[in-house]
Amino acid sequence: MQTPHQHSKNFLADALRNETIQLGLEIPDHVILHLAAYAKSLWDWNTRLNLTRHTDIQHFVERDITDTAALCPHINADEHVLDVGTGGGVPGVILAILRDDLTVELSDTSTKRVAALQSILNEVGLPLKIHHKPAQQVVLTAIESNHPFHSLVIRAVAPLRKLLTWFEPISDSYDRLLIIKGPRWESEKQEARHHGLLKTITARRIASWPISRSNTESVLLEVKKRT
Repeated sequence: MQTPHQHSKNFLADALRNETIQLGLEIPDHVILHLAAYAKSLWDWNTRLNLTRHTDIQHFVERDITDTAALCPHINADEHVLDVGTGGGVPGVILAILRDDLTVELSDTSTKRVAALQSILNEVGLPLKIHHKPAQQVVLTAIESNHPFHSLVIRAVAPLRKLLTWFEPISDSYDRLLIIKGPRWESEKQEARHHGLLKTITARRIASWPISRSNTESVLLEVKKRT
């Protein structure tokens, strides 16, 4: 029997449409087609290199699309956005598909992941810029070129303490971090506070949504420099 990602893009698009409707996500048909093309290419590449654990339609929609859709209302029109540690392109690629008004760039330090993701973007016709370097360098280069990032989006990269260790020292160089976290976010925030990482910045929950088929939820943390 064929697995879902071995079917045609039309099959994938129909399945994605049905799944998004069941979850109450309103996504236009032309966007569904772009998401299907991305999912097919991502899953094809995943057989050669581990890019994602969500290799079926249900998990792709319940986790990857749902998480990214939850970001969208909190990003202003025409923002310049960096996906930190993009891996296989989530949430950055999906965000660029859902919000074509944004300028989305991607960063990752893995040579193999960057090469695979560049091929995926070429296959689906998405001209997003990928940086093969630490995100901090990307942020500082952007500010030097007078094209700073408004939001840095982060999912499944590192504990909050480590993220703040990386980005708090350069918090003048971007507007905010938008970090998707799971049920442990409160203990991670407490750990960051214990290590003095919340003295110059604030970290507050601005959204939450249930994780399908579990009793837990994901949250969106907004981290900004204190004024």
